[in-house]
Amino acid sequence: MRPPTTYWEYIRVEEILGLQGGLESSDAGLANDEVLFITVHQIDELWFKLILRELTSVRDLFARPHVPEQSLASAVRGLRRIALLFQNVAQHFALMETLTTRDYLAFRDKLSPASGFQSAQLREIEILLGLDSKLRLPLGSEATYLEALRYPDGRESPGSKRVAARLSDTPSLRDALDAWLWRTPIMGSTPSDEGDDAKVRAFIEAYLASHRGETERARGFAQYEGLRPEDGVRLDERYAREREGARRFLFAEDVEDAAERARRSRIRAALVFVESYRELPLLAWPRELVDAVVEMEQASLIFRQRHARMVERVIGRRTGTGGSAGVDYLDKTATQYRVFHDVWAVRTLLVRESVLPPLEDASFYGLVAEG
Repeated sequence: MRPPTTYWEYIRVEEILGLQGGLESSDAGLANDEVLFITVHQIDELWFKLILRELTSVRDLFARPHVPEQSLASAVRGLRRIALLFQNVAQHFALMETLTTRDYLAFRDKLSPASGFQSAQLREIEILLGLDSKLRLPLGSEATYLEALRYPDGRESPGSKRVAARLSDTPSLRDALDAWLWRTPIMGSTPSDEGDDAKVRAFIEAYLASHRGETERARGFAQYEGLRPEDGVRLDERYAREREGARRFLFAEDVEDAAERARRSRIRAALVFVESYRELPLLAWPRELVDAVVEMEQASLIFRQRHARMVERVIGRRTGTGGSAGVDYLDKTATQYRVFHDVWAVRTLLVRESVLPPLEDASFYGLVAEG
């Protein structure tokens, strides 16, 4: 029988409180500003650890060949927890902003050439989410982000090993979600059903007809007395581009490979279908899942934007300690490091419930006919 447990033993309080010394053996001789800087970043890394655990659980669920419907609630809860974790990290920047520029400069040289780039866990989060490696921005003097994680003499570090292991840990959450969406029944048809391609295409065409009607309706509302002829032409062109964009998106005309184009088209059609018929019992949790993905990525993007503003407020636009472009780099990641593009793009072409194409095989989705 084990002895009674104490709070400080279970949480390991003394060990935690002895880790804020930075390059020194303890924090006794450090200024409060430096201890604040170290502590906030340590807490951030603990939040990142929790994010990775939740992301892995959700990814593992969707990596299955069949995702049990009863498991979707847990996945939604995990994604929303991740969103809250990102929000907590972003809130820490308010504490960092209590540092004045001069306060920070007093110990900034100790960091060089270290950099926040070397947060291996943040790189792991990007990889696990499914960030396209082609979108990565150059960091500083290193050729790749992987090199930035090595020791200055080129040796592997715990961080570089951690990220290398994560790169081999496939699929990403994005790929797993794509596979799940691709299997989504559309008008009662699944990819393994005969004639599925034709049925999906018919749904897309019917949906685009509804979308066309909605843009024509919106164009009518945009017409008003005193509108100049050139304004009318501009509006006509704008709505025409919106209709063409919807067609290109749903038929995945932006994808070159024919097989991948057909697959991407079905994934996008599934997203539209789930969002459009979300009241159906079988689609209620999938729609919550899709919305939770948006909530999570929105929180991650706000975290990046908040990071950039904190850095600009404290040190301006000077070169980063690791040789990066500093705030300019952070601003670019906030716009470029998006993963779930299709989930966001679908919102541009959703239509009112009253004009949706008639649902086929409603009983497949759990509706019980009245009477």
